[in-house]
Amino acid sequence: MGKKEKKNYMHLRLNLLFFAVFIAFSTLIFRLGFLQIIKGESYKQEVARVENVTTNVSVPRGKIYDRYHRVIVENKPLRTISYTRSKSSKKEDRLEVARNLAKLIEMPIDKVTERDKKDFWIELNPKQAEKKITKEDLQLLKDKKISDKDLYKRQLERITEEELAKFTPEDIEVLAIKRQMEGGHVLTPQTIKNQGVTDQEYAIVSERLAELPGVDITSDWDRSYPYENMFRTVLGSVTNSNEGLPKERLDYYLARGYNRTDRVGKSYIEQVHEDVLQGKKSQVKNVTDENGAIMETIYLSKGERGKDLSLTIDMELQKQVEKIIEEELQAAKRNGEHLIDRAFVVMMNPKNGEILSMAGKQFVENEEQIQDFALGTMTSSYPMGSVVKGATVFTGYQEGVIQPGTSLLDEEILIYKTPVKKSYKVFGNITDLQALQVSSNAYMFKTAMKIAGTDYKANMKLNVKEEAFRKMRSSFSQFGLGVPTGIDLPNEASGLKGLADKPGFLLDLAIGQYDTYTPLQLAQYVSTIANGGYRLKPQYVKEIRKPTTKEGEIGAVVQSNVPVVLNSIGMKDSSYLKQIQKGFRMVVEAPPGTGYSNFGQDNPYMPAAKTGTAEIYYDGPNKELRKSGSDGKSPKCYNLTFVGYAPYDNPEIAFSVVVPWVVNDTENPVNKKIGKRILEAYFESQKVKK
Repeated sequence: MGKKEKKNYMHLRLNLLFFAVFIAFSTLIFRLGFLQIIKGESYKQEVARVENVTTNVSVPRGKIYDRYHRVIVENKPLRTISYTRSKSSKKEDRLEVARNLAKLIEMPIDKVTERDKKDFWIELNPKQAEKKITKEDLQLLKDKKISDKDLYKRQLERITEEELAKFTPEDIEVLAIKRQMEGGHVLTPQTIKNQGVTDQEYAIVSERLAELPGVDITSDWDRSYPYENMFRTVLGSVTNSNEGLPKERLDYYLARGYNRTDRVGKSYIEQVHEDVLQGKKSQVKNVTDENGAIMETIYLSKGERGKDLSLTIDMELQKQVEKIIEEELQAAKRNGEHLIDRAFVVMMNPKNGEILSMAGKQFVENEEQIQDFALGTMTSSYPMGSVVKGATVFTGYQEGVIQPGTSLLDEEILIYKTPVKKSYKVFGNITDLQALQVSSNAYMFKTAMKIAGTDYKANMKLNVKEEAFRKMRSSFSQFGLGVPTGIDLPNEASGLKGLADKPGFLLDLAIGQYDTYTPLQLAQYVSTIANGGYRLKPQYVKEIRKPTTKEGEIGAVVQSNVPVVLNSIGMKDSSYLKQIQKGFRMVVEAPPGTGYSNFGQDNPYMPAAKTGTAEIYYDGPNKELRKSGSDGKSPKCYNLTFVGYAPYDNPEIAFSVVVPWVVNDTENPVNKKIGKRILEAYFESQKVKK
């Protein structure tokens, strides 16, 4: 190749190289221009986006069923108007939103307080509010003699009623809305209105969401009770959207991932089983811009409503028991019982401790209404009378002072310088079985004295040491008398022990007229007798089940509760409880049994039972009635009780009935009437199920 050709070749290669470089730079410049001019703004927004911490949103609670899967508590959906405050939100912005929203909805104002009005007045009248602070106040603040909080308090105190009176109804409605908006934390939805949201309100707010930054239309729920007020005191309650987390347990719930505005169980079953009923929250991620304004809401998970509880309660039986209590209380009132105001029933399976009915009723509002007082079965205690005599006889057996078949003379008991103590009539020589059948006080007195290490002699000085009380109470406690039953509910009463362990009070303890017990303790006591000596924990939860979305469908079982034996009676001889069972059967099977006239020999479900009458002075809630005795003191009256089980040879139901403050125990045997009727109701219900 010649020099000329070689030179031309080099020029061509350089030109191609420069052309390639030109094309590359042109492409790069074009791309940069496209990114900056065409896509620049959108990429700028993407860069400015900040992803906030995920927010948990509450879901509906689990349902509560009875033992046959009838719904006791469910969730009623509510149309809801909510507000989520962004980081960039300012007071004036929220005020504007509240004013616009007030034009669209009717907002209840019953929650607005005087303090809310004063805070709102300061916000609306900043210059006038400044005049409420004096130079002396500012100097005290500067000298650190008062705090900013103290200064604000002085400001509030100086706002007059005349100034607050200038608020119009429209202003108060705006305040009510803004009050709800301010209640939530940043990026946490806060309910503004979820009760009584009309179709029109829901639709018009939905149409105007673009004009109402932070406002949204969602759904909420409220607890619904198909059985209305039945068993409500035990079911407990749930905080509403305004309450949120209870202040006394705030740290507890916050540490477990709850939001301050979450609704939680605040009493009894709803509270105890909060972890089960609360459910798995849905997760929401709010994407904000650099100013904190919400740009997008992303739902990460829908969550899952709480698991369901199946209780051991039979709500149809509960309904019948409550009706029986109401009818017998009202009948007693009509028959002159002016002191009586309540009655209780507990029915449970003595073989596994499952509670089938836990009912209590109480007169209120000048005795014109009757309300649920099921809680009283475990929170109130009374001297229960002769129903405890089964435990007294058993203690005598255990201590070796009497044996099955032992006879003692039922006579007037004369203790030195002490009023005569006796049975309701003198029975003469009777056995332990007869003593239970006729409810002999004298037999129990003599047994108690033997436990204390002495035999009865007329006009003797009774010498009883504290050890005798300990023996009696220790033996009683094995049956559940005077100790917690173990039920998984708060505020259970253990009963009260008599304050003075004086000799004569041991005799009263032996017939149930000294220490106090609860109706639930009585049910546990008689169940222990019925099942042969096993004190079972009272159970009210049968199963925990998975939630379902299909109406009428029951979820799969997650957990089933099993019987829990708290203790077994340490019997020296297995015949002891069998003897007491025979005595209880004789109470209702044959005359002169104290329950025979109400049940009769041919009763098809073969009950065994024990009646009780504790003679007391009225100590109920009515202060006026406490002074209605002839001497200006509390009048004498009776606590009527009844415990039992059936059938006698294969018990499937045990019960306790407690009716305090009956004036005439012979004309108004309310305890026996209730006892008979609830047993009939139970066995009739079993026929239907079979």
